[in-house]
Amino acid sequence: MTTSHSLKAAAPPAAPLTAALTTHLASLLPSSSRDSLRTSVLPSLLTAIAATSTALRAAQDVSLAGSSNSFGDDQLNVDVLAEEAIRLCLAQCPSVVTASSEEDPVEKPVQHTGLPFQVVEAEQDRTHGEVYTVAFDPLDGSSIIAPNWTVGTIFSLWDGTSALGASPKEKQIGAVLGVYGPRTTAVVALRFPGEEKGICFEVGLSDSSEAGKGQEWDLIRSTVSYAPPPFKTRYFAPANLRSTNTHAAYAKLVAHYMAENYTLRYCGGLVPDVVHALVKGHGVYLSPVTETSKAKLRRLYELFPLALVVECCGGRAVDPVSGENILGEKGVEGCDERGGIVCGTAEEVEYAKKVLCGQD
Repeated sequence: MTTSHSLKAAAPPAAPLTAALTTHLASLLPSSSRDSLRTSVLPSLLTAIAATSTALRAAQDVSLAGSSNSFGDDQLNVDVLAEEAIRLCLAQCPSVVTASSEEDPVEKPVQHTGLPFQVVEAEQDRTHGEVYTVAFDPLDGSSIIAPNWTVGTIFSLWDGTSALGASPKEKQIGAVLGVYGPRTTAVVALRFPGEEKGICFEVGLSDSSEAGKGQEWDLIRSTVSYAPPPFKTRYFAPANLRSTNTHAAYAKLVAHYMAENYTLRYCGGLVPDVVHALVKGHGVYLSPVTETSKAKLRRLYELFPLALVVECCGGRAVDPVSGENILGEKGVEGCDERGGIVCGTAEEVEYAKKVLCGQD
């Protein structure tokens, strides 16, 4: 049974952007048609990541919350904390009009609590109806948070008032991966309709509380991309490794990586495993689908945004069963549609696809 938990908290304070990051966003989004995206939506998503980071640092005890989400998954107290911190931030952004999450997987209008109706209306008039839908996984990797391993948040940003039934290739225009480890960082990817290539950059949250400045986001890397060959070190991250016992193609693929002296880097957290390859410039992440290991990654909250980040960095993301690109014209009709993924360096994804799909 799903129950709700309320922190009855006020909206978290905004985590401002440094001058360097503000200038960078202005250079990437000079058009007035994306004014709200630059000045309100992206800053709100980054504030949500900062608020979640703060909430996680304050949550010394990780335990079951005594509730489950609509998918039947047991919720941890940190899942609930992250969900509420993000919802509070979205409520302060007039251009985000619809939201759904893996913890509350129903698209609902965003209640802009605390913002006078006139403010919301004026902002939407000023931006000529520029409105967005946000789909998010508030805490990816909550199963590994108890030992204090790195976890993340995944945001998927869509043009319009709904992500359901929409083409992810055309309507999903942004994705943000928040990473909570020794540092708090975020990878931001943007690609607009009609564009073949997207843009991706990395930001970091600094805490200047000792200097009385509070938290602020700064630019770490203005461009994030996979490196071209030749590769000094090659990495692979194989999820559900035990399925190699029953999946011959997956076993063959893992044996190839071992024989070719690839470096294994897998922590069990989707966000940190994918971001590791972006930091190193090379890597392939594999989450296969087998008869004994059914698809578990949700397209709306995990596969679509991860695929956008990977493609914007020059990589590929494909379905491990069909071999088709994750980001095609076909969207989702419901929030619980699931699949697997192979993503990362384009050459590695192509090889893995051939092995897994029997094309080698």
